Amino acid sequence: MNYWLMKSEPDVFGIDDLKKMKNKTEHWDGVRNYQARNMMRDQMKKGDQVFFYHSNCKEPGIVGIMKVVREGYPDFTAHEPNGKYYDPKSNSDNPRWYMVDVQYVRKFKHTITLEELKSHPDLEEMRLVRRGNRLSVMPVTAQQWKTILTLE
Repeated sequence: MNYWLMKSEPDVFGIDDLKKMKNKTEHWDGVRNYQARNMMRDQMKKGDQVFFYHSNCKEPGIVGIMKVVREGYPDFTAHEPNGKYYDPKSNSDNPRWYMVDVQYVRKFKHTITLEELKSHPDLEEMRLVRRGNRLSVMPVTAQQWKTILTLE
């Protein structure tokens, strides 16, 4: 099993939105970075555990856990001309973007803030806390996963 962290702005789609979805499941669409796309397309597997991270908000941080329930497949929102994730260079014969389906597992009692994560010595090598890393999808090591769970 692999571990991941995926970011979303809570005013766009937050953990409470995921919890309200049918079967507490939704596709994770709109990723428009090739490195993040490659991870979703090639590395994420059914059953992988994912931290849900709220970004670009008053208190950014990890708010809960979800799991991958469907492996990477073409992101159909890239083909919707009036949609905010439309990409005219992507088509169904040659998809440029991919997504996975995720399912709500649980919400944390409190947000594990970015500041908490940055201040923990065992998380110094975590991509999220490194300067300049803005990816919306990133791997988390098993040890980092365990450490973060102790902060809950």
